[in-house]
Amino acid sequence: MNSLKSFILSILLTLPCEGLAKTAVTNFLLITVDDMSCDSTGIFGCPLPGITPNIDRLAAEGLRFEHGHVTVAICQPCRAVWMTGRYPHNSGALGFDRINPGVPTLPEALKEAGYHTGLMAKHGHVVPSRAAAFNEIVAAKELKNGRSPELFGKRAAAFFAAAKKAGKPFFLMANSQDPHRPFVGSKQESNAKKRDKKNKSHQYGGGFPETKIAFDPAKIPLPGFLPDLPDIRQELSEYFTSVKRADAITGAVLKALDDAGMRDNTLVMFLSDHGMPLPYAKTNCWHHSTRTPWIVRWPGTIREGSHDKEHVIGGVDLASTVLDALGLPALEGADGRSFLPLLKGKKQDGRDIAFAHINTIASKRAYTMRAAITRDFRYIWNGWHDGETSFRNESLSGLTWKAMTSAAEANTGIAARVEFYSKRVPEELYHTTRDPDALQNLITEPAHKKRIAELKEQLRRHMHNSKDPQLIKFTR
Repeated sequence: MNSLKSFILSILLTLPCEGLAKTAVTNFLLITVDDMSCDSTGIFGCPLPGITPNIDRLAAEGLRFEHGHVTVAICQPCRAVWMTGRYPHNSGALGFDRINPGVPTLPEALKEAGYHTGLMAKHGHVVPSRAAAFNEIVAAKELKNGRSPELFGKRAAAFFAAAKKAGKPFFLMANSQDPHRPFVGSKQESNAKKRDKKNKSHQYGGGFPETKIAFDPAKIPLPGFLPDLPDIRQELSEYFTSVKRADAITGAVLKALDDAGMRDNTLVMFLSDHGMPLPYAKTNCWHHSTRTPWIVRWPGTIREGSHDKEHVIGGVDLASTVLDALGLPALEGADGRSFLPLLKGKKQDGRDIAFAHINTIASKRAYTMRAAITRDFRYIWNGWHDGETSFRNESLSGLTWKAMTSAAEANTGIAARVEFYSKRVPEELYHTTRDPDALQNLITEPAHKKRIAELKEQLRRHMHNSKDPQLIKFTR
């Protein structure tokens, strides 16, 4: 059966573009960046000159979503949602866990349909138990720890050539490991380089590109959720330089696609797995945790320069949308819903809310959170809050958190932010269009009582319909 599918696909791939446009045979290129906030890109508002020219160009050639959100703002569980179309409790991947046996995945479905499948970097975080789903896997170490634009371009070109030689459409997931820590020029990067020299089996091991800091700390656009402190500006200059390199990786992969002559018949999706790895972003449910720069280019289907400001989409919808666009059956048991109509410039009912989850984090600690996200508001339930437990995650490494805790000794405003991040409260509500930085929790405001009740009920229904085991605690 598979050989017959491959034969039919090889015939279709020899047709001129007009013929291909009438078939469901389309290549799929998924480009992801690691730990990058949506508004760190030029097209989504970053004022730094020349920060993301390649990502901005991709947006100009396709469609960008104003209200695109990941389901889990953590590396591996986020990708598990993308690859299964299921909420974490329905795939088994609550945190840094393998997907349950028997749960179907996107790469397996595409390989079964005759696609030549490939994965570049983040290979331990993308369906780690399903390596056989990929014809080719390029480890991060072979790409200078997933951070070399030059090597991404070369390996992508080789992959596209292999797919063409095989006479198959392709699925390539190219994962930049920038701007994940260690940032360019940081002490953490310097330490990683030293460990690499001593031990090639170290988690990095592949070396790092030699990249100079591109931005003056004094001119860095400071996120509203962080205080203005010298060490924070320094760390952000390192972060934004890493963002710029992630953009160069994106450009290198897209150029390889163009050079292969496969642009016109390739659906391209670009997004980040979550926000920057600093306090009040990554590993949480705030606006800057889940909002992702979701861009889709599909020549002949998507109108160039489109900007969807109306519909709310979630990471759980990715697999269903891709399979629908490629004319393939949805994954059995998927929770997500295709937003293919939006790619075709149409409206779609039921796109006014998305949901975010946090369960266990990289340290294996459980910090249960759920969020209901609309265009203007965000309700968050902190199931882990008990007034005593302190929140700790990878974002507390580096310069920023240390600067905040030090400044908190003399600054009551910063002290309050440090305390809130560490302990939280049971519930939060934010008007995200007016307060995207989550500075004013409206949960006790009488004017929002009705809205809070509505959002809590929508979250309750979501948890009930998805059979979320946390529902009992939420409704207690």
